[in-house]
Amino acid sequence: MENKSVLVLGAGELGLPVIRNLAQKAKKNNTTITVLLRKATIESEEFEKKRNIDELKAVGVELLAGDLSAPCSELVSIFKNYDAVVSCTGYGTGAGGFQLKLTRAVLEAGVKRYFPWQFGVDFEVIGRGSAQDLFDEQLDVRELLRAQNATKWVIISTGLFTSYLFEPFFGVVDLDKKVVNALGSLDTAVTVTTPDDIGMLTAEIFFEEPVIQDSIVYIAGDTITYGELGDVVESLSGQKFERTVSNTEELANDLKNDPGNFVYKYRSIFGKGKGVSWDFNTSFNAQKGIKTTAAKAWAKKNIDWSCSKI
Repeated sequence: MENKSVLVLGAGELGLPVIRNLAQKAKKNNTTITVLLRKATIESEEFEKKRNIDELKAVGVELLAGDLSAPCSELVSIFKNYDAVVSCTGYGTGAGGFQLKLTRAVLEAGVKRYFPWQFGVDFEVIGRGSAQDLFDEQLDVRELLRAQNATKWVIISTGLFTSYLFEPFFGVVDLDKKVVNALGSLDTAVTVTTPDDIGMLTAEIFFEEPVIQDSIVYIAGDTITYGELGDVVESLSGQKFERTVSNTEELANDLKNDPGNFVYKYRSIFGKGKGVSWDFNTSFNAQKGIKTTAAKAWAKKNIDWSCSKI
């Protein structure tokens, strides 16, 4: 299958690592990488945006001005110029059929290969009608892709971003109070992967021979229970941490009292422990012997544990 012209949608927290790694491999595979961004982003003088644009230019990718909020017909006219489309759009646009619109545009444009925005949990195991309403549209996208044969697709399941385990907003690790709060139970497991590892593995999967197509590929930086996470935190901090549990009933009540709360939706999903983890040893990277960053290694590198020892 030809993958000589690739269009990446978005260059955010996940998009940048994906682009970096695709660009590196593209040089060896006679492939061009183009990134679709808003014109305002490309021309921005804002420090962070300008830095990212400069990096994209430095790694040799082409920049294309465009807006994914445009009508489907306009997206078709863009997408038809590429062999493959890799979507790193995230959920920033919310619900309302955005992911379906992108997929329909890809199919109508006759794109040969599509990596949709499905980086995350196992939506099919979770099923329809879950606490996170955005997931139903992800299942609609899968149905649309499976109902046709012209465009080959690859879905990459990544689990949670590793950093989220330690973010205060997620309510699991509290370094100040020295508490690890399990979602569901201490034995509930979660699969986590860093954006850098997702970017690296996406490029590996994209250029894998024989070509991967019409498949869901599971990757993992780590699969860890909340109890094991407590052990990691204690090991790195040298301190004792209290273990608490927000059970499924508590998580459901939190969401009931604040049904629009995005974080509560995710906490409810992860507390149930269904579709949010898989055996690390069965992951693409483990099977290929590709090293990834475990939760402990990420935390050791990115968190200042000296403060927690005071």
